[in-house]
Amino acid sequence: MAAVDLSTHPGHLARRLQQAHYLLWNTMVSEEITSPQFAVLNALVAEPGLDQRTVGERVGLDRSTIAEVISRLGRRGLLDKVRDPQDGRRSLLRLTDDGGRVHRKLTVRTARMNQVFLAPLSGDEQALFFSLIQRVSDAAEGLRNPVAPGEPAVSRAP
Repeated sequence: MAAVDLSTHPGHLARRLQQAHYLLWNTMVSEEITSPQFAVLNALVAEPGLDQRTVGERVGLDRSTIAEVISRLGRRGLLDKVRDPQDGRRSLLRLTDDGGRVHRKLTVRTARMNQVFLAPLSGDEQALFFSLIQRVSDAAEGLRNPVAPGEPAVSRAP
């Protein structure tokens, strides 16, 4: 049996890329605030007053993950939940003053980290990299029940 060339496996490369990102994030940005937590803060800077489900959609986090991220940010005093005056069952999210300060500080740090992360690529290569990774990411979000070529689709009962 021959070994496969993992340099042709996108999942393997994505994992290595994620490991590099995680290392840079922890050394250059924050050991306390994670990248997904920063994404939530950023979404609320862009659109204050979103509900939890919408924030999760904006930043690409599933329901259980976004619930935990929101809970952690709330415990740290970085965001507040307020009842939606039009729908009492729904909570709207807003950054606290501390949350805004943390976001501003981390925004500067993420810009520096991204420069280091992308340093191996020229400006044109960076633009191409972003275009390609965005296209693959967008397509991947649409996959709910992937099927290998030649295999029948598997039905999942609700």
